[in-house]
Amino acid sequence: MEGKISRRTTIVDIARVAGVTPKTVSRALNDAPHVSEAVRRKVKEAAAALDYHPNRAAQSLIARRSFLIGLTYERPSPSYVVELQNGALGRLDDGRYRLAVLPFNHVADHPEELGKLLLRAGLDGVLLAPPACDQPVLLDMLERQKFPYARITPHNDLTRGIVVAMDEVAAGEAVAHHLLSLGHRRIGIILGDPSHAACISRMDGYRRAFAEAGVSIDDRLIVTGDFTYDIGYQVARTLLDRAERPTAILAQNDDMAVAAIAAARDLGLSVPQQLSVAGFDNSEVSRTAWPPLTTVNQPVQQMAWDAADRLIAALDGKADAAAAPGAHAHELLIRASTAPPA
Repeated sequence: MEGKISRRTTIVDIARVAGVTPKTVSRALNDAPHVSEAVRRKVKEAAAALDYHPNRAAQSLIARRSFLIGLTYERPSPSYVVELQNGALGRLDDGRYRLAVLPFNHVADHPEELGKLLLRAGLDGVLLAPPACDQPVLLDMLERQKFPYARITPHNDLTRGIVVAMDEVAAGEAVAHHLLSLGHRRIGIILGDPSHAACISRMDGYRRAFAEAGVSIDDRLIVTGDFTYDIGYQVARTLLDRAERPTAILAQNDDMAVAAIAAARDLGLSVPQQLSVAGFDNSEVSRTAWPPLTTVNQPVQQMAWDAADRLIAALDGKADAAAAPGAHAHELLIRASTAPPA
């Protein structure tokens, strides 16, 4: 005898068990308004007891929505990307929405192409990480199509769209002040990708700290990386091969800071005894490096969670979703990679 294929549980089955109409089941499962908490709980308990799993394709057809949230980014740092994805996924994990990850290189040169990609991807909305979040051409395209978006750590036009941000000028100032307070004066600076507004903001913070300390920045000790380990290593070697090398290095992310530590070791320099190194982000690599890296905690995962949460609220018609920009605080984390100069 052939095995019997079990029938999939439907909202009609849940309605029968819960003693309500299928329409009420649908509204309760979708957390729609005008359903009492007692009925909502009763429906969800019945759905769990029946091992109900919604048919996403059917929901999309009925609602004429995909329930897909996009996440687009360019920054090549693996640690940063993982934090972004984990934050967004953490918010979407127990809900109707799913995440579609759409990396895109050279956004600043091709914002229209990214806009076309997003508008054709069948998304309900998108999370824009740097540098896409600061591209006015892209934002114009999305707004013309009334396409919902949330911006993660933008630096320009903060009244546009849903904004989740951190004061990166203040954060840059804090980490630079730390090195200056230790007594360092010859401080090398490894910039990130210039197309990212964060690169400029963090540098503004460094300049503010130097000015407050009455110390001039030596432009010969400023090099440009691209937020990656490999380029960070190359430009760190450029700094450390100088006859008058710096006593400390400020890197604009943790990947480049760890690369600077590796470059120092390859030259026989000990960290922090002969070279102090500080990064930015508090990514996992900063905690597993040796010595552990002094850095700035940028709560990337929490910011991505909040951006996803506010975007979903907007998609679900909640009026306060696009309120004032959500501000997150930075934190200077002093670890073993920095010390007074020898």
